[in-house]
Amino acid sequence: MVDKQRRFTDDFKREAIRLVDSGGRGIERTARDLGISKSSLTRWMSERRETDLLCGPHDDMQKELARLRRENELLRAERDLLKKAAAFFARETSR
Repeated sequence: MVDKQRRFTDDFKREAIRLVDSGGRGIERTARDLGISKSSLTRWMSERRETDLLCGPHDDMQKELARLRRENELLRAERDLLKKAAAFFARETSR
């Protein structure tokens, strides 16, 4: 048996998110009505929030602050990874 993963268009994802955001139905019901998993719909919503957040600058100060904090978090993680990599390679080359 071949396990085929279903693919959804960006338009379909946007419409599914719009249905949840418009209220009246929750994530579970919307997902069930559309024949998709709750986890997929939740992931699409998270991805959209992340994209909206990182596509700044925003007029809304709270959104801009949240975007900058997330960007700082990512930059710190990258910096820490590079520090560890530099220390690792320094040890390896000194042998």
